[in-house]
Amino acid sequence: MSAGRTGKHVLLQGAGWILVIVGLAALVLPGPGLLALFAGMAMLATQYEWADRRLAPVRRAALRGAADSVRTWFRILLSVVGICLLIGLGVYWGISVAAPSWWPVGDKWWLAGGWGTGATLIGSGVIAFAMLVYSFLNFRDPDQGD
Repeated sequence: MSAGRTGKHVLLQGAGWILVIVGLAALVLPGPGLLALFAGMAMLATQYEWADRRLAPVRRAALRGAADSVRTWFRILLSVVGICLLIGLGVYWGISVAAPSWWPVGDKWWLAGGWGTGATLIGSGVIAFAMLVYSFLNFRDPDQGD
């Protein structure tokens, strides 16, 4: 195996494991955890048979979910509303509006994280919008009734 090929394998494996770890962390923190986890597993699937076997059912479920998400106009509308709320929350979080009077703990705990957290929420909304557009273009049947 050449040095270039070995380097490519090491980079793919390293990036895959980093994305898996970041994805697992982002499952409980703000951010696109499932997307990062899926991307990491997809990278690892190019290197390991065990990862490919575990990714195949997830890939099928994701494609089935993508098709279901654009089955009716009501679902599409709900997705767009959710995306707008997510992006709006990111902007609200980023501008760090003062804590309301009902907030029971110190003001420093209100919307902690500032633009770092807000940008993550906005980024998640942008990714969700891109996935909705992709699903609409690839899985929406124009002759499908609602």
